[in-house]
Amino acid sequence: MTVEEANNVLREADLLIGEAEVAAAIGRMAEELTQRLADANPVVFCVMNGGLIFAGQLLTRLVFPLEAAYLHATRYGHETSGGHLNWIVRPQAELRGRTVLLLDDILDEGVTLAAIADYCRAQGAAEVLMAVLVDKRHERKVSPGFRADVTGIETEDRFLFGYGLDYKGYWRNAPGIYAVKGV
Repeated sequence: MTVEEANNVLREADLLIGEAEVAAAIGRMAEELTQRLADANPVVFCVMNGGLIFAGQLLTRLVFPLEAAYLHATRYGHETSGGHLNWIVRPQAELRGRTVLLLDDILDEGVTLAAIADYCRAQGAAEVLMAVLVDKRHERKVSPGFRADVTGIETEDRFLFGYGLDYKGYWRNAPGIYAVKGV
């Protein structure tokens, strides 16, 4: 993708959720997670690359002891759809007996997030919680009723980018949640 093509994607996109609304959603999530996990001594994983911006803004608002780490598993790469789960970096922290919180940018179908959660449980995590900035409303979830434990924003079923979500590897840094025009 050229710079011109990337700029056209943003210029033509529909802004669904502005920066102030995203920040407010992250604040609400921080309050909920603080109440729930203040005494849990959790290990909190940023799911790379999408979760980076969301996790960075959320972590500074969690005012309790936690161990911060990251993992990287993907089905997409720079594509817009994907197949099997590819581990790039598995969790390095000891999970046995721990509360694990997974932070990711989006819950679309949930295949990747469900597989990561299953892996953490198989490693002995006592509890695995999922927090996502965006949840797309549709019926294609990995299993009926699959949801994150904490969600910041629900959106319509469109191709989204911004705040960690990307379009062909670009615009994770867009200051809001955008939908690609016509998609």
